[in-house]
Amino acid sequence: MAHVPAPYEVSTDPARLDRALVHRWLSTDAYWALGRSRAQQDTAIDHSLNFGVYAPAGDPGGDPGGGLRAGGGQVAYARVVTDRATFAWLCDVYVAREARGAGVGSGLVAAVRDHLAPYRLRRVLLATGDAHGVYARFGFAPLADPSQWMALGTA
Repeated sequence: MAHVPAPYEVSTDPARLDRALVHRWLSTDAYWALGRSRAQQDTAIDHSLNFGVYAPAGDPGGDPGGGLRAGGGQVAYARVVTDRATFAWLCDVYVAREARGAGVGSGLVAAVRDHLAPYRLRRVLLATGDAHGVYARFGFAPLADPSQWMALGTA
């Protein structure tokens, strides 16, 4: 998956995920997941197709202080809930603040789209409050008829 800018890399290996870091990002800095428990996040990871973006070993991943990503750590995350036959939901897309603006998020979305392509899914959905333009570049569009859709739950 060579969609992210060099020297970053994308992986779907769940063993590479920094679960504690992903939980901290989402539960404290992502408006859609504020307050999500670690147990909920771990369950979501366990039952999803996960994508991580990683800085190369020895590269701080754009963090001038070396901080969280020192030694080739994770700089972005996305999760897909799918049956791999007809439907997928792209969610929990997050890029670490220090890696934003470098094409990491766009590369991650492209990698997810291309990874799902062989499944020939009828529909891939996502919800966003602030990144419509980013996703539109990869083929996402508003629902043609939102009145056909319903939701169970309010959050």
